[in-house]
Amino acid sequence: MTTSPHSNQVHAGQAVYLPWTLPLYDLMAFKINCRFLFRVPVSEVVAMFDRNVSPDHLDVGVGTGYFLDNCRTAPQQAITLADLNEHALRHAARRLARFEVRTVRANALEPLPLPEAAFGSASMNFLLHCVPGSIRQKAKVLDHVAACVRPGGRIFGATVLSKGVPVGVAARAVMPVWNWRGMMNNSEDSLGDLRTELAARFPSHKVSVHGCTALFEAEVP
Repeated sequence: MTTSPHSNQVHAGQAVYLPWTLPLYDLMAFKINCRFLFRVPVSEVVAMFDRNVSPDHLDVGVGTGYFLDNCRTAPQQAITLADLNEHALRHAARRLARFEVRTVRANALEPLPLPEAAFGSASMNFLLHCVPGSIRQKAKVLDHVAACVRPGGRIFGATVLSKGVPVGVAARAVMPVWNWRGMMNNSEDSLGDLRTELAARFPSHKVSVHGCTALFEAEVP
């Protein structure tokens, strides 16, 4: 599926999404990790979706579909879900079945098998910290996702950083273990590098920091 030099790391970063783990994901990721480790209010992420979701939306790195399920500004036309993990795609598609949902299996480090400029918005939520490489290398994900969004459309997401942000004691204890196991790949990810890569691509963008999590929103030029 992937020709990336980080192929094994790419697959390790999404291997945790299994049929028996996905029903527990929301509890672990949003009730525990976001609150106590990463210290980002889930309500802030939901609000970011509300600000940016368009009628035809692309979600890359779908998780369980939690945020599209809970945001008030729901897509009115269709949702396209893109992820490398087939279990996550099926789980999220079932959760969002009240919408018109399309799924595509894809590695975000490669050009997405989707039409260019086809969407009004795209999200990549809690994706970049699972992608191997430095922020500079991961930034190709921004390019691949932005290529699918029309000029003037919105691109947004959240990622957990290790440098340039306040990392609490609990996060400092667990993130090295998760990096070692391949569940995360953010040991060198810094706020400064994220700002640099966003500024190089999107003249209009903003970043907000909550704990060790950065939320970013940008307009595709």
